[in-house]
Amino acid sequence: MRKDARIFVAGHRGLVGSAIARRLRDAGYADLILRTHGELDLTSQAEVARFFEEERPEYVFLAAAKVGGIHANNTYPADFIRDNLLIQTNVIDSAYRTGTRKLLFLGSSCIYPREAPQPIPEDALLTGPLEKTNESYAVAKIAGIKLCQALRRQHGFDAISAMPTNLYGPGDNYHPENSHVIPGLIRRFHEAKADGSAEVVVWGTGTPLREFLHVDDLADALVFLMETYSGKEIVNIGTGGELTIRELAELVARVVGFSGRIRFERPEMDGTPRKLLDSHRLMDMGWSPKRSLEEGLSEAYADFRGTVGA
Repeated sequence: MRKDARIFVAGHRGLVGSAIARRLRDAGYADLILRTHGELDLTSQAEVARFFEEERPEYVFLAAAKVGGIHANNTYPADFIRDNLLIQTNVIDSAYRTGTRKLLFLGSSCIYPREAPQPIPEDALLTGPLEKTNESYAVAKIAGIKLCQALRRQHGFDAISAMPTNLYGPGDNYHPENSHVIPGLIRRFHEAKADGSAEVVVWGTGTPLREFLHVDDLADALVFLMETYSGKEIVNIGTGGELTIRELAELVARVVGFSGRIRFERPEMDGTPRKLLDSHRLMDMGWSPKRSLEEGLSEAYADFRGTVGA
């Protein structure tokens, strides 16, 4: 990409989109096209088509999506499949129709089967049943991947797809019920420490294994892919490391400074038993993450404290 290329970051106020915008600015890309939801409703085909006709971005990072944790996905499945299908179809189709040179579609590790081999290779896609608690979101993301691949095959459109592992970092959603696991744990332990509580309850058994990637490391990988990769194959983005939810909870408690008891309940909320991505395809291209989990959690906690004014 040229440093003066017109680049649209869809979803620039979200966790991933804001990190992409930061990374692009740091790399010297000056002509970023950014729109809030109030300025551009990505679920509206007419608005998106008009935007692309007027702005003609050369490159598109599609990071906009309706996202949430297990509780949100399980409670609002219709919203997750509808909104994500609308957003990605509108943006990808309009980008192709108006001559965008390259588009990067951001997927999710939940696209893979619940019982996929571990670590999960990219070719595990569509080889088995999905995890039921986030099936609607996963189906929408799979549709986005297939749309990118179909446009490449039929029309030669340079659309690539990247699948990040579980993310955290500055700009995360710290909602008490609809957040992902790390921001949810940060909030619970912070509030328990502030209230002098002796115990924090964490959903599940604590035994599932998870991999976590700092969002700024993800943004670095996405810009790397946009600059260097053009291919039909999806690309996993992870760290190669994993830990149990119990180990994660203990680490977050230590970073926050909570010294009380951690109790696990509601085993039905465990989700997939293990989810580690095979990221060799990306790492063989020359990319690797820069932050350890403990370093990243310290940054995330500082971001949370800034958010709540603590």
